[in-house]
Amino acid sequence: MILKDGPITIPVLLSSFWRRIGLTWVLTLFETALTAFVPLFIGFAIDGLLAQNMAALWRLVLVLAALIGVSVARRAYDTRVFGTVRVEAGKAQVARSPELPVSTLNARLGMGRELVDFLENDLPLVMAALVQLVVSIALLYAFGPMLALAGAVAVIAMLLIYVLFHHRFYRLNGRLNQQIERQVRIIDIREPHRLLSHLSHLRRIEIRLSDTESILYGAIFIILLGLVVFNLWYAATALPITTGAIFSIVAYSWEFVDSALALPVTLQGWSRLSEISRRINSLA
Repeated sequence: MILKDGPITIPVLLSSFWRRIGLTWVLTLFETALTAFVPLFIGFAIDGLLAQNMAALWRLVLVLAALIGVSVARRAYDTRVFGTVRVEAGKAQVARSPELPVSTLNARLGMGRELVDFLENDLPLVMAALVQLVVSIALLYAFGPMLALAGAVAVIAMLLIYVLFHHRFYRLNGRLNQQIERQVRIIDIREPHRLLSHLSHLRRIEIRLSDTESILYGAIFIILLGLVVFNLWYAATALPITTGAIFSIVAYSWEFVDSALALPVTLQGWSRLSEISRRINSLA
């Protein structure tokens, strides 16, 4: 067994499978770098075509072809790596929890898979988002420092908003996980009124989580869309640049928005995983 004694946490999974996961991250960063420069090459291609020059268009085609090749290879490799991690994490959970009721163990096996899902989906997403944010800020700064300053202010405001919601996400996810642990036992009792009460309770918690997410992302969208509108206005009215450059500014502003949204998604996932890690490493 690869995972021996000790808690099953994100750092432990990373240290146990660091070579395999590290390669997926290298591929992810390469894919992200190619993606981040696509709007810039599109802007160059627009200006080149307007000047009857095809060279910039062919450079764009090469970048897109490389992006497709790397994306396909990474996804095929990811499935195999993280499938192995899920198997090893499940084996370790079962081996360490011989006294747990079947209902609780069943629920915690599902929760343990969420740790691996975070490594496979959420963590590469935030890595890609950070790379895109840095590239976007750098290129926006190259077009005009005010554009980059607006982006930095938007990120700070977004993170401050998330901090206000963190405790509520942690508490609601704790209630949801606790109720899920009881599910198999309640089904086994075969009492319709208890099953209905259980499902209704799950529904109420999920509604509270959804409402909290809606308020959080509504506030964040207002800030980020305000950034896009400001940068478009500023680029078109205050900067002496070409049509292709204006397109690149708008594209990078929108890419900035798309990348910035990955940060609260990941932070919200981390709130849930913090509660899950505490729960699955408990013997009770």
